[in-house]
Amino acid sequence: MTRPLLKMLTLVAILGGTLEAGTGDWPRYRGPNGSGVNPDGGEVPLEWDAEKNMKWQVELPGPGHSCPIVVGDHVFLTCWTGYGLDHGDPGDQKDLRLHLLCLDREDGKTVWSKAVQPELPEEEYGGMFAQHGYATHTPVSDGEKVFAFFGKTGVVAFDLKGKKLWQTNVGKLLDRRGWGSASSPILYKDLVIVTASVEDDALVALNKETGKEVWREQAEGFGGTWGTPAMVTAGDRTDLVLSVPYEIWGMNPETGKLRWYCEASQDNTACSSVLVQGDMVYVIGGREGGTVAVRAGGRNDVTESHRIWESNRSGRTASPILHDGKLYWINSGFAYCLDAKTGKEVYRARVSTGSSRGVGAGAGTGAGEAERPQPPRSRGGRGGRGGGRGRGGFGSADYASPVAAGGHMYQLKRNGEMIVVQLGDDYKEVAKNRFEGGGGFSATPAISSGDLFVRSTKHLYCVGAKKAE
Repeated sequence: MTRPLLKMLTLVAILGGTLEAGTGDWPRYRGPNGSGVNPDGGEVPLEWDAEKNMKWQVELPGPGHSCPIVVGDHVFLTCWTGYGLDHGDPGDQKDLRLHLLCLDREDGKTVWSKAVQPELPEEEYGGMFAQHGYATHTPVSDGEKVFAFFGKTGVVAFDLKGKKLWQTNVGKLLDRRGWGSASSPILYKDLVIVTASVEDDALVALNKETGKEVWREQAEGFGGTWGTPAMVTAGDRTDLVLSVPYEIWGMNPETGKLRWYCEASQDNTACSSVLVQGDMVYVIGGREGGTVAVRAGGRNDVTESHRIWESNRSGRTASPILHDGKLYWINSGFAYCLDAKTGKEVYRARVSTGSSRGVGAGAGTGAGEAERPQPPRSRGGRGGRGGGRGRGGFGSADYASPVAAGGHMYQLKRNGEMIVVQLGDDYKEVAKNRFEGGGGFSATPAISSGDLFVRSTKHLYCVGAKKAE
């Protein structure tokens, strides 16, 4: 299938309200509808180093924690320059610039780079905010335009040649916790939907052609949300679903109005993104919450009627993947696998601490130590809608979510080590690869047409099978 046809199929799918697997593009955070799964079903390399399966590595003009997206022949990502580059001396905010980059997917060369003047004053660089920075929201594309969200600076739209089309502010508040925001925009029909959590405790929809605000829904619960929404179809209805403190919300994407809500994890922050398959919605809670599965649809409180199961197993910031009826994720040195239909634990295994080599020299294999599944806890008190402000931080946690291709899960750690796990009933590490070059690795990778794209605060890497000379 040629790339122009891939691009056309992606555009048709987006305009229809859903992103279908098989298009080959990775047009938003965690790929098609936030699944984290390779859209074309193919494989990517299990092992790599400087000589093997490392197609290219390029230096970025500045740091950022947003994830790369892939549209046709191009890779897009954001970064910042001019301020907040040195923890000891961040500099002057007036020199801060925000950037959207377009790179050639074949060699990593810059096709174009566009700078955006920030709305000042911004968050002071340092503390927990340094874990996010000024370029954390992942762009989204409909195959013709790219939409980048820069927090209080707003949403900026460009065409694929780099022409700026419009810019719209969605809120100018700063986070009183000093954490910053991280939710990424998504598309639905002719709308760009933005979780302006820190900026205005709001969910906002903009017309993607003009940038004009179509609807805005405000609620306190949005202020404790860092995850990204997804679309789910139940019967003849499409709901926009989002994890908020203590609950999952199902909303009308045409108006932003709440259709249903379900009690979820007993956690006052919602850091992971929802995962959708069919009419099912899955959410992993943070330190104080567990995992919940709810069937979409219904009206008002659907906790008793639509919640299918809940488990005491939790995460931090990462979102799970779903493969062959099982949920997988890694948190705090343990890998988890749950049956997606029942919530029953398949395994909990300690991730091995063996060393990896070089830029990904295929390192030791070594299975983790599996533990006997534990029964779920009894449910605590009922959570109210619109959770409160979070406390504490995630400075030591891995931020990237896993992705999957060819029956394997790829989990990136903040130190640049990537663990490759074979998906199945037993935990089996098949490789450990390390990206060199310094910087922090907090962005979730992208997968497209056999290539794995990984970004750090300093570099963008492309892992893929090299063509024969």
